[in-house]
Amino acid sequence: MEYNLAEKLAIVKMVDSVIYADGIVHSGEIGFMGELMKIMDFNSNLILQARNIANSQSLLLLCNMTNKKKVALADLLEKVALSDGFKHEKELELLLRIFAVIGIDRG
Repeated sequence: MEYNLAEKLAIVKMVDSVIYADGIVHSGEIGFMGELMKIMDFNSNLILQARNIANSQSLLLLCNMTNKKKVALADLLEKVALSDGFKHEKELELLLRIFAVIGIDRG
């Protein structure tokens, strides 16, 4: 799926948020971000830029994506949460908030 730069920034912001949600960065999560960098064609500079975007701005950008992209994002975020072998309660809470805001029902 093709994403514009604003969408990539917003997606990376949310992926990064999920990675840090439980307060511990696991090697599986780092590996997942590395794979995402290859798939979505971005480098570590984009991660740094994404960290400087407000969550509210990222969520607004994600709300404006097509439903197909939102579903792909939901799948991606769930994979991030599970990349360390389990879905932490804080990761689950964050996922549910993101899904509610962008209009995806994954409860």
